[in-house]
Amino acid sequence: MAVRDLRVYADSLEGSVYHFRDKSGLECDAVIHLRSGRYGLVEIKLGGDPSFVEEGAKNLNLLASRIDTTRMKAPSFRMVLVGVGAYAYQRPDGVYVVPIGCLKD
Repeated sequence: MAVRDLRVYADSLEGSVYHFRDKSGLECDAVIHLRSGRYGLVEIKLGGDPSFVEEGAKNLNLLASRIDTTRMKAPSFRMVLVGVGAYAYQRPDGVYVVPIGCLKD
């Protein structure tokens, strides 16, 4: 359901949502790609445990560090999508933590 919501909002921006997995098994739950060529990486962690956010951010940072920015743009954002919470915030490492209910805003 979270990916469906991401697709609805990405579609309103003429974007698409994809899943990514590399040959080493590193994966990203959703890559939001816009027609302009900009993209963002999203990990979905709907459980309430704070360690899930840490795990998702670690995965996103590792994936972003493996992107060859001489061949393609760096991601415009990295986001951990969570199931609960009233406010979105940006971590010191630049990863956004966004409750699913905030997507509509």
